[in-house]
Amino acid sequence: MSSAVAVFTRLPIWQAPMAGGASCPALAAAVSEAGGLGFLAAGYRTASAMHQEIAELRRRGTQLFGVNLFMPQPRAADPAAVEAYRSRLADEAVRYGTPLGDPDRGTDDEYDAKVALLLEDPVPLVSFTFGCPTAGILEAFARAGTVTVVTVTSAAEAVAARRAGADALCVQGLEAGGHQGTHRDDPREDGRALPLAALLGEVRAAVPLPLVAAGGLMDGAGIAAVRAAGAVAGQLGTAFLACPESGANPLHKQSLTDPAFERTVLTRAFSGRRARGWRTASSGSTRPSLPRPIHRSTTSPPGCARPPPGPGTRRAWPCGRARATAGSARSGRALLELLSAELDATEAGRTPPG
Repeated sequence: MSSAVAVFTRLPIWQAPMAGGASCPALAAAVSEAGGLGFLAAGYRTASAMHQEIAELRRRGTQLFGVNLFMPQPRAADPAAVEAYRSRLADEAVRYGTPLGDPDRGTDDEYDAKVALLLEDPVPLVSFTFGCPTAGILEAFARAGTVTVVTVTSAAEAVAARRAGADALCVQGLEAGGHQGTHRDDPREDGRALPLAALLGEVRAAVPLPLVAAGGLMDGAGIAAVRAAGAVAGQLGTAFLACPESGANPLHKQSLTDPAFERTVLTRAFSGRRARGWRTASSGSTRPSLPRPIHRSTTSPPGCARPPPGPGTRRAWPCGRARATAGSARSGRALLELLSAELDATEAGRTPPG
């Protein structure tokens, strides 16, 4: 399977699945058609909406792509605390023009229904975040001809994913934007996350599976570095957010090149689960650190609120540690071509194109 994953695409460049609207069919199609691997993000979507996006991507002529699923999360232990927290968010919801969610909506993200659809109508690759599927589910995908990739943030998670039968691993360093894909959300583990380079080395030593590196990658030189460290490909998210095909909120796109946004932080203020985004009034909030399912069910997913941009906003703008550049506003195809040229130049010892 290692060789199969290594040559899965013409270019060793994967577009990260970014939930909340950014990783839409238009972006996935642009990346895949240019030789990389485009992803659809099924997180926060219904099973029906996921199926519709897959159909739209196929109508565009794209055959090689991935779909990312969120693993089910535990329910909150104290319903009274959930309701009290939801009440405290009411004024902010009015201020930012976004509705509060339903705390009783559930925390499985329609996982079983999505798995059933993907087994009935297989796609080339399925990845998983916030946990690892059972061996039975991974075996079922293997029988369907689907490559499976599990996101890991530690060597222990990597070992567990290998034992379950994953074909490959997405190794996510602490530089990654958005939520940390830990299999178990424990605030006591917050200070133990590793930067990508160190994590990649630990995981490579622990398991023989193909590794896709994610976290802070913004250019071809970064992709070349993780390939030299043993990864078969680099997965980039923030780099693709400003592309015209991206479905990200326009204000989110503006923030990527706004000099007012200078630093990213890891915080629980955005969603209750540890995530990296721009340092804003929200990231320094005194909101209680409730479990992520509580935040996801009481607030709308990223992209719904509409405050003005700027570091004083309470809006959560997910972003990786590496800063986007003005050039990242180019089309998905143009960005892939630039990344490929930078990668080739770096690996050949030449000066990358400016």
